[in-house]
Amino acid sequence: MSTLLLRLAAPLQSWGVDAKFDRRGTQSIPTKSGVIGLVAAALGRRRDEGIDDLQSLRFGVRVDQAGDLLRDYHTAKSVKSTYVTNRYYLSDAVFLVGLQGVETLLKEIDTALRIPTFPLFLGRRSCPPEGKISLGIRTNKNLVEALQEEEWLISDWLRRKEAKYVQLPIVVEVEKETGGAYYIRDNPISFDQNHRKFGFRLVTEIEAKVVINNESRHTVQGDTTAHDPMQELRGE
Repeated sequence: MSTLLLRLAAPLQSWGVDAKFDRRGTQSIPTKSGVIGLVAAALGRRRDEGIDDLQSLRFGVRVDQAGDLLRDYHTAKSVKSTYVTNRYYLSDAVFLVGLQGVETLLKEIDTALRIPTFPLFLGRRSCPPEGKISLGIRTNKNLVEALQEEEWLISDWLRRKEAKYVQLPIVVEVEKETGGAYYIRDNPISFDQNHRKFGFRLVTEIEAKVVINNESRHTVQGDTTAHDPMQELRGE
């Protein structure tokens, strides 16, 4: 087994689960259904085509930058009345996503993400991705190993604003119930608009978080200067 890594970053992302009617919420991390939909679009699959091979991929997310929750207030008008809708987004978030599976399928996905058939978006059509999505295949690395060993994805400028040591949470699929594991209904079965269907999958936040030694922050804090602006006031 190998793992394909994806970088999901954009000014806005929105990963809804059961988002309907006047309130369209977002999860705090990318959903499997949203990412599999993105991959299917890259491969050129129509909504009524099968996704069993994509669904079988083991899915995990590392939160490199959580971003901020943003509410977009709308007023809309129907035939009978005016009403309010609220749509929620994650602004300036950065995620590392892993897909574990057989290497032949991962290579096909890797190529498709570099030259996608259909336009790609991060949860909603109004959320195009920023930069390159596919980071390539980590051969003979399982999902957890690949997510733990990858370099922190945010820019040096943002690193300087973070703490010296940073913990990056990781959420991965598991097969058996363990302490802290929970079910989430975002396992895609069919994207067909006539009978769209999602199942449950079991996920857990792994205990061994990635701890980053933030050298950029350390360098800024360690800088010293001989300049003393109070010296002029003291008349020395």
